[in-house]
Formats: sequence, structure tokens, C-alpha cells
Amino acid sequence: MSLKSTLRAATALTLITAGSAFADAHSATITIATVNNGDMIRMQGYTDTFTEQTGIAVEWVTLEENVLRQRVTTDITTNGGQFDIMTIGMYETPIWGANDWLVPLNDLSAEYDVDDILPAMRGGLSHDGTLYAAPFYGESSMVMYRTDLMEAAGLEMPTAPTWQFIREAAAAMDDPANEVNGICLRGKAGWGEGGAFITVTGNSFGARWFDEEWNAQFDQPEWADALNFYVNLMNDYGPEGYATNGFNENLSLFNQGKCGMWIDATVAASFVTGDDSTVADSVGFALAPNAEGVEKRANWLWAWALAIPAGTQQEAEAKQFIEWATSKDYIELVAANEGWANVPPGARASLYETPEYLEVPFAQMTLDSINAADPTNPTVDPVPYVGIQFVAIPEFAGMATEVSQEFSAAYAGQQTVEEALAKAQAITNEVMEAAGYR
Repeated sequence: MSLKSTLRAATALTLITAGSAFADAHSATITIATVNNGDMIRMQGYTDTFTEQTGIAVEWVTLEENVLRQRVTTDITTNGGQFDIMTIGMYETPIWGANDWLVPLNDLSAEYDVDDILPAMRGGLSHDGTLYAAPFYGESSMVMYRTDLMEAAGLEMPTAPTWQFIREAAAAMDDPANEVNGICLRGKAGWGEGGAFITVTGNSFGARWFDEEWNAQFDQPEWADALNFYVNLMNDYGPEGYATNGFNENLSLFNQGKCGMWIDATVAASFVTGDDSTVADSVGFALAPNAEGVEKRANWLWAWALAIPAGTQQEAEAKQFIEWATSKDYIELVAANEGWANVPPGARASLYETPEYLEVPFAQMTLDSINAADPTNPTVDPVPYVGIQFVAIPEFAGMATEVSQEFSAAYAGQQTVEEALAKAQAITNEVMEAAGYR
């Protein structure tokens, strides 16, 4: 028997044995809302294993990121009851947990080993010390780049590049005649899409959403520097139509060999080096950039996590699925079938103590990027909020979506940077005044 077959058999046995703990399981169906990212799609492919163990069937509702956020937010705030498990993140979890909209995950089994979840992930998915969502994977952001194009340009990527170097490298690698863009970045409207990226870019130029009195800061020079730099960089060396590109669109472009660099979620690393990538053998990694003289980098902290809405009629079954899908055993199942490079990253400390995983080219850079992100100290100047690519207040999602739409309009050439920033200033101050922050 091959090593791969042996591992697969051993992992299957482990999972079946674990399934015996669910002896009280009965025939039931749970409905899960999730995002259409690669790791989530992969998880769906293993659902039959869970059903065979427990007798619990699973129905999936798989949605594009912006649509997912809208659907689950509407469902949770109206007590709609459409879903037994929701895929949410570090922004929603503490707020919804505080409102008693989520089932606490404070009674997971000892075998599950909650303490193995990385502290940054566990803290971001908790409220008052209680875990309300379990991370399927965790991420920060980093630079992914074509090593062959970088070498041909006579440049060497630093471990910790500046934005100024990124622009220099984008110019050197840009090759329109061969359909290679120097750089691909998010521009798509949505607070968690292009809004997330431009927020961390702002952080890396010394900008912030609010001062300590909750006054909007889009009229400050740091925001003008960040947004002008981004627009000029992408207009000069980015793809056509970048204003509508998000994570999945840029992943497709990079895998087709059409990007010299891509700065985005660390979780993308397994896909740009996987079988679907035409440039898999020529990809390098570096920390997210900062502007010269600014200590903050353009890295974020996020987890796509599984949570149970309060009021579900399938709470016990939902907890069984969460324990299965976010467990050490699930990681071993994926490793046995698809290799260690394809396991969900960034959630469990034990993964980064596994010798086989540490041989994966992007493993250490992913961990370094996660560890470099500090949501309690996200900006150069002090702020009254927690969060790096978001502001952890209930009002943020709505106003940030509006702001991101104004920025995307500037990317598309429909208005100037100055006009977009003026509108962002007005939108945020109006929301904060109406909500009583100012």
C-alpha cells in the first residue's frame, strides 16, 4: 500500500472512530450558507464523509462574498431561520454574539481541543471570552509574485517590501503585449472586498477611518496619498476593469499568468501553487507592503468561520458538523487526499508544528503575516476602534459599503479621487452623528 493510501485509510479510520461519539445522532438535514472560496468548495467535496459518520445530511447554499454577507445578515437580524450554520468572520461574530444572535460554542468536546486554535483567531471570534464561531481557516494578506518575471526584470523581492518597490517591480514586469499586468489588486465594491484592501492600504500610508473622537479622517493627507497611489498604480500597471475585480477575479488572472504580482489573502497561496495555476512553479511570497517611513503594513486579520444562529432547530447536529469541519482530523483528511499544501491554513497552532506542513513554501510566511497583524493597534495614530480592515462597530458594514462604492467609481474613472474622498468623509460623519458617536 502506498504512503498516500495508508494515510488516507488511517485518517478515515480516525474520523469514523470519532464519529462514534455521535451515537445519538439521528437522520436530519442541516443547511449551511458559505462563501464560494476554494477551501469552502473543497470542504463540500468531503461532506459525504460526515454524512456517512453521523447520518446527518447537508445542504449547501454557496454564494459570492458580497451576496453571502447580505443574505446571512438579513437572516440573522430578522430571525429568518433559513440556515443552521453560517459562514461569517471576525467582524460579525463578536457583534452578533453580544446580541445573543449566535449559539455559544462553549461546550465543544475535549477531543476537539479549542486551545489549539491560534490565539489571534480565537480572540477575534469571541465575545467576553466566549467562542461564538469556529475558524475553518485564518488568513492575513501578503505579496504573491512571479519569480521568473522578477528575475527577468533584474529585481529581487525583499521579504518586507515597500509600496515604492512594489510600484517599481510592477513597472518592470508589466508587459501588455503578452497580456501580463504588472500587478492585480482588488477594486470591487463591498466592505469586505475592495473596501478591505483599500483600508489596509490606507493603514500602511498612516491613514485611519476615525480619530479618537470618532471624526472621519478621509479629508486628511494620508488618505489622499494612499488613494492616489493606488489609483495611479492600477491605472498604469493593472488590468482593464480592475474596479470590478475581487478575490476570485484576481485569483483567476494570476493563475492564467496575467499578473506579475498580486497582494491578497494568504489563503490564496495553495491555489496559485496548485494544479489549476499555469505559473505554479514560479511563485514567491513576501510580507504585505508599507509606505516608506510608515511602520504599519497592508496586512489584515480574518477568519472564515462557522457559526450557529440562535433559534435553529438543529443545534446539536450543527455543532457536530462544526467539530468535524474545523478539526485536526479534517486537516489530516485533506492532507492524505490532496497534500499538505491544500489543508485549511491559519486556524490551528498544531498545523505549524507539523514538519510536513512547514515544508510547504508559503507556510511560514502565512504564519508571519498573521502574527504581524494587531487588530487592537491597527493604525499609526491612535483610534477608538478595534479591527484592521474593518471597524468593529455595527454601523461599519453599511457605511463602508457606501464608501467602497465611491472609491470603485474613482477607480473606474467616473469621479476624481478628491471627489471620492469628500463623499467618504460626508458619508461616515453623517452615519456617526446619526448613531450618536459624535
